[in-house]
Amino acid sequence: MAEQLELEMGNIRISNDVVSKIAGMAALETPGIAAMSGGLSEGWAKRLSGKNVQKGVTVEVGQLEAAIDLRIIVLYETPIQEVSRMLQQNVREAVESMTGLRVVEVNVKVEGVAFKDDEQ
Repeated sequence: MAEQLELEMGNIRISNDVVSKIAGMAALETPGIAAMSGGLSEGWAKRLSGKNVQKGVTVEVGQLEAAIDLRIIVLYETPIQEVSRMLQQNVREAVESMTGLRVVEVNVKVEGVAFKDDEQ
């Protein structure tokens, strides 16, 4: 669903898909993130990257605000709490600067750990 920002010159609509894609791209650019997780399927996390950046991202976009949930896989030996905080900051900054929406929360769920050899 696309929400509208009412401006003096007309309305601007920003769809959930746009916010989701921005958040996914910012997440994958964060050091320590191996991939986005598409959820659990038959006990294994499906890892997605590149063209499927929206997988592992759920957003709720209102008229002026957005809330974002991310499901990620981190690299082994990465301090999870530090990487998660950096991820929250990077996603918040990317979404706010590109859309003008205020990001009220960025929730992170770590669903797996990957070794550097598995990163592909």
